[in-house]
This record gives sequence, structure tokens and C-alpha cells, in this order.
Amino acid sequence: METVIEINEIVEGMPIVEAAIDKIRHDLNIREEVFGNVLIAVTEAVNNAYYHGNKGDSNKTVKVSFIKLGQYRLAVVVCDQGEGFDPDNLDDPTEPENIEKEGGRGVFLMRNLCDKLSFSEGGKVVELNFNI
Repeated sequence: METVIEINEIVEGMPIVEAAIDKIRHDLNIREEVFGNVLIAVTEAVNNAYYHGNKGDSNKTVKVSFIKLGQYRLAVVVCDQGEGFDPDNLDDPTEPENIEKEGGRGVFLMRNLCDKLSFSEGGKVVELNFNI
């Protein structure tokens, strides 16, 4: 099973992504406690791809692929058309000096909500894996 969505506008596109997550939840019978993690982590990844990767440019797309891996795993791959970033060189948003900073929590949330997180192509591709 693989579902692929491409969006270029976050306001119109995010409800499409959320609807796909909800459909996949039912199709794969994702446990309730995992569903919330998938919804939040994927939403963060898509928002980061649109705002930080594509810089809000509606001429660029964000591609979201949902892939069932075996019987009990879901991979979600989010790709943007930006210039990338170094995911290992981010401020820790839990450190006192970073608490007041705006932003910087998306990757932290993704790391804590999915079972495996990896970046490739210089940060333009993020893969989130969930035990469903």
C-alpha cells in the first residue's frame, strides 16, 4: 500500500494530508495511541517542508508518501523542493535559553513522536517510521 499526495499551498493542502492520515488510520487499523503521534509528527513535517524548505513558495510542491512496511509499520516520507538544512545542527528547544525562541520545535516533536526518524538529500527529505 502506498498513497502519494502533492501539495503546493498549506491552507488548502493540509486538510488533504489530514484526511489521508485519517483514511490510512482506518485502512491500517492504527492504534488510537499511535494515531495522535502520526497526525502531529506528519503535520509538523509537512509544515516544516512548506514554510522552511519551500519558503512558502506555492510554485514548489511538498510531496507526502504513506507506505505500509510489513504488517505493523508505516513510513511517511515528506519531500520539499528547498535547499535543505542540517538536522543535526539545531538548537535544543528544551534548553532554557531556547524556550522563548519562536520555532525550532518541529524536528524535536518528530523525533519524540515517531519510532524512527531519518533525513536525506541534505535535509530535503524526511522519513518518519511508526510502529502501528
